[in-house]
Amino acid sequence: MIIHINSYPGVGKLTIAKQLAAMLDAKLLDNHSVYNVAFALTEYKSKVYYDTIRSVRAIAYERIHELPSDIPVILTNAHARDSEWGNECWDNAIHLAKQTNRPHIVILLDCSREENARRIQGVDREAFRKPRDPALFRQGTEDRALIDRGADALLRLDVTDLTAQAAAMRMAEWLKTHQ
Repeated sequence: MIIHINSYPGVGKLTIAKQLAAMLDAKLLDNHSVYNVAFALTEYKSKVYYDTIRSVRAIAYERIHELPSDIPVILTNAHARDSEWGNECWDNAIHLAKQTNRPHIVILLDCSREENARRIQGVDREAFRKPRDPALFRQGTEDRALIDRGADALLRLDVTDLTAQAAAMRMAEWLKTHQ
C-alpha cells in the first residue's frame, strides 16, 4: 500500500512516519528527502525550484515502481486543498498508487494550534531546513484545509496528546483493517 501522511508543518509527520515505517517494515519517502535538493541548490519557489522537485520525485517514484508489491511505502506531505502545487503533487501520489496497483491510504494528522506552534518552533527543525513559522498553514481563525481526496481509506488522527510511538501504534492497528 501507499500510506500517504498529510498534515500541517510541525505536527510530527516525519517523527511518526519513522516509527510507523519500523513497525511495518516499510520504505519511507518523506517530503524533505524530495525537497531538500531544491532547497539547497535553487531559489525558493522559482521555476527551477519546482522543476528540481519534479525531477527528484520522478526518480524516487521510479524506485518505488521497482519495489516488491508487498512492501508498504510511506509518503509524507503538507499539502492544502487551495494549493495548485499541492494538488499537482497529490495527483502524482494518486497516480503512483494506481500505477503500482497499491491502495492509496491517506492519514491526516492534526494537533491543537497551541501544540503545533510549540512543535514547529523547535530549533532542531532549522537544521533540517524545515519551516518554523506557525502561521504557514494556520493563519487567522480558519486553518487551510488539507487534501484528503483519492483515498481508498482515510484516517484522521489528532496527535496533540500522543507520543510518536503511540500515534504510530494507533496507525498500525488501523492499517491492519485496510490491507
